[in-house]
Amino acid sequence: MRFLAREDFPQLLTALQQAGYTCIAPQIRDHNLVYDELTEVAQLPINYQDQQAPGYYRLSENGQQRYFAWANSSEAVKPMTFASREILWKVKRDETGKLAFEEVLPEPKPLAVIGVKACDLAALHLQDQHFAFNTYGDRYYNLRRRPLIFIAVDCSHPAETCFCASTGDGPDARSGFDIALTELDDGFLVRTKSKIGKNIAAQLPLRDPTTIQLSQAEKQQQQAIESQQRQLPSRHLKGALFDNLDHPHWKEIGERCLACGNCTSVCPTCFCHNEVEDAQLDGSESAHYRQWDSCFTLRHSYMHSIVLRKDIHLRYRQWLTHKLGSWHDQYGRSGCVGCGRCITWCPVGIDITEEAQAICGGVQS
Repeated sequence: MRFLAREDFPQLLTALQQAGYTCIAPQIRDHNLVYDELTEVAQLPINYQDQQAPGYYRLSENGQQRYFAWANSSEAVKPMTFASREILWKVKRDETGKLAFEEVLPEPKPLAVIGVKACDLAALHLQDQHFAFNTYGDRYYNLRRRPLIFIAVDCSHPAETCFCASTGDGPDARSGFDIALTELDDGFLVRTKSKIGKNIAAQLPLRDPTTIQLSQAEKQQQQAIESQQRQLPSRHLKGALFDNLDHPHWKEIGERCLACGNCTSVCPTCFCHNEVEDAQLDGSESAHYRQWDSCFTLRHSYMHSIVLRKDIHLRYRQWLTHKLGSWHDQYGRSGCVGCGRCITWCPVGIDITEEAQAICGGVQS
């Protein structure tokens, strides 16, 4: 653990840029935080904090003069590895009618992602398990994933909708980063995880932290944990959920849910997608796309003239039982990292923690 003074923070950007990385970080766009290229620290949302509640998100100035005093935005790091829409291959027909297929691969540049929170690193690990770490890794995902490095920032100001402490995924970053920062008023505590991170940190004017700074960081982390009022009934709800597939509360949720898919779009772990053709009318060529999909759409459960989940409450049940239940069979843990985005960005404010509690009650499984 070392300390980087606030006035020396720009040197971190310089070191990353000199190492060949394009820096990106959350910045204010249309009253939201979105990842964009960062060339100077003045672009960071200094002095801003987010206010979140079910169906509510606002940014406002808080007078703290910090860069990372916010919980999260609608955008996690998922779009950097799992593109929302991308061409997989193209096919063209020549004058003789012969078809020629061409694979279209992404050509990403090395990115240093600054300001990643612990919940999103945990979500990225789940995405890695699905796309990268299995026997048949996804080539498109891996090409985007490999040139990324992460400069995490411990979450000091969780939103009202956050519950990462209860899922074990925050508020402090524990893995998946190259460099992790704990922001204090006068600077940053710095710790490194990878060889790349150590090499970058070696170029910075770091010094040993004082006992006061270490104490402030510990107190700040504890306050971030204690401020979180939401939690799931358990970290392992598979048994409780599948024992209650006919619970009447599913239909009550279905009466409120709009099936808009916002929750799956902002969720940093959801990976449903479909593949579509974009063909020219003259039949000369076509592009084969992969794009994000949602289990809340009617077509998602369409199978040979049959829609398996016609009713909205069945689609919500599918999402929740998969996310909090059957993910344990696939990845050894729940698919929820407690970021709270699905609560914030739901137009009608459906709260996953309240719905899980209503279905599972106090059942521990």
